[in-house]
Amino acid sequence: MSGGEKRRAWVGDLVHDEDADRRGIVTDVRGGALWVLRPEYGTHRWSSQRPERLRVVRTREERLRDRRD
Repeated sequence: MSGGEKRRAWVGDLVHDEDADRRGIVTDVRGGALWVLRPEYGTHRWSSQRPERLRVVRTREERLRDRRD
């Protein structure tokens, strides 16, 4: 993200969960109240009800673009 932009985490985004102190990819947003995450590598899942504590590291679009290059 550029220039200090702050964007709410969404499905496919790589985020840092400040409460869990770990990085993960958002796999689902349920009812706008529960964010489901999985590790960047691996399968264990966890959830967050505090999207303001999920700092977007790379958006889904950025991740897909980087995979193509």
